[in-house]
Amino acid sequence: MNFSHVVIVMGVAGTGKSIIGALLAEKVGVPYAEGDDLHPAANVAKMASGVPLSDEDRWPWLDLVGEWARGRAGSGGVVTCSALRRVYRDRLREAAPGVAFVHLAGERALIEGRMRERGGHFMPVALLDSQFALLEGLGEDEAGVTVGVEGSPGEIVERAVGALREC
Repeated sequence: MNFSHVVIVMGVAGTGKSIIGALLAEKVGVPYAEGDDLHPAANVAKMASGVPLSDEDRWPWLDLVGEWARGRAGSGGVVTCSALRRVYRDRLREAAPGVAFVHLAGERALIEGRMRERGGHFMPVALLDSQFALLEGLGEDEAGVTVGVEGSPGEIVERAVGALREC
């Protein structure tokens, strides 16, 4: 893969999508967008209160993420988006054909520990189980790679870049 494609960094809350996405974009020299910033205020309020989003809540947000990705087609970019279900990724691919995914994956205990250590994020640990319940890993026919979240952010980014180059 060359880095003129758009990469969507996906995974459950707490996997480090924001930091890995920003570092990945910096490493390969493309623009970065924080997908959480594209959520409507009502979605953020709902999650902050401990209520999982419904598909109806997610569709407009996924459309905004897809619109950003479509706008970077051919020149590259990295955007974060949980993209937990195949149907969500299909919607993103429909908006921006050619995107590739980096699925950040790890053990629940590790991810929960990281969520407890971070501050200032609207997503409570209480929603982690609902995230894992929705998660559908990348299918063999989906462009992308799965990268473990063990190690430092720099190590994770290096593994992601290496895996993407082979994809």
